Amino acid sequence: MLEDVAGLVAPAATMIAAMMTAANLGARLTGWGFVVFAIGSVCWSLVAAATGQTNLLATNIFLTLVNLVGIWRWLGRQRAYEDGAEAATRKSRSAEVPTLLSATGLSAMPVSDIRGEAVGHTVEAMIECRSGQLSYVVVASGGIAGVEEQLRSVPLAQIDCHADGLIILETRAAFERRETLAPDRWPAAAAEIAGGRDGDSTPSAGQDQENVHASV
Repeated sequence: MLEDVAGLVAPAATMIAAMMTAANLGARLTGWGFVVFAIGSVCWSLVAAATGQTNLLATNIFLTLVNLVGIWRWLGRQRAYEDGAEAATRKSRSAEVPTLLSATGLSAMPVSDIRGEAVGHTVEAMIECRSGQLSYVVVASGGIAGVEEQLRSVPLAQIDCHADGLIILETRAAFERRETLAPDRWPAAAAEIAGGRDGDSTPSAGQDQENVHASV
């Protein structure tokens, strides 16, 4: 019967949708997560109507409306924003202008060191209000799914920015010597960030670049 099918679909759809939206992997996936959520809430409504559970029915009618708003926001408005930013990035790559990068795209960008070794990913970028310039980025490394990860700040002067990721102008070993950040102790300015280089054991950014070019 219809309520039996709905009873099977409802919990499965709810769990799948929760994973899709929690992953936060872009407007499209989040939007489709709300689509699946809506399917789940409709199925729960059918189950509630068939079993006379008025509270469950009222709750899921309301949740269906909320999910429709989520679909409009993420598959409509937010997706349009992302498409516009991606179009501008693609166009700038083929034009004789500096390559553009979406500000929101700075979050979760892959980060590698000057030798191409993976370091981590960005979690935030701090911008100076007066000048509008990027001051520094915060890079997460280590851990699994955010557990036990370490945060370090890198000033703009020591970053090479590309549309596909960031390159820090030092080795991974030098990066890992940078001071880790506590949640309430992020720098107020790039000038407060101590460098991660050790003159006795780590070459400078310029020396690293020479070594990289020499090895190619």
